[in-house]
Amino acid sequence: MDSKPFERPVVVELGHVGKYRQIRSAREAAECLMTAWPLNRGPRHRDALDTCLKVLEGYRSTADARQALIEAAKESEVLVPDDKLPDDKLPDDKLH
Repeated sequence: MDSKPFERPVVVELGHVGKYRQIRSAREAAECLMTAWPLNRGPRHRDALDTCLKVLEGYRSTADARQALIEAAKESEVLVPDDKLPDDKLPDDKLH
């Protein structure tokens, strides 16, 4: 099954300050939402997971999954906004 890549990755900060993760596809998003997401989950988390799974099944677009992931990350306060990234990139040593 295709991983359904995003046009641009979504960067989240998980675990502790400075532990960044780039999520590059609907498959990565679904895995992260199921296994690594913080406990402060709300309705947007559930919506994002459902959307990512529908994308993987071919029923929704990758743009839908990316936007749903962004909304879930905002809800859980783990989104790293693009303007906080130097040149839209993270140093390799900051990625996990």
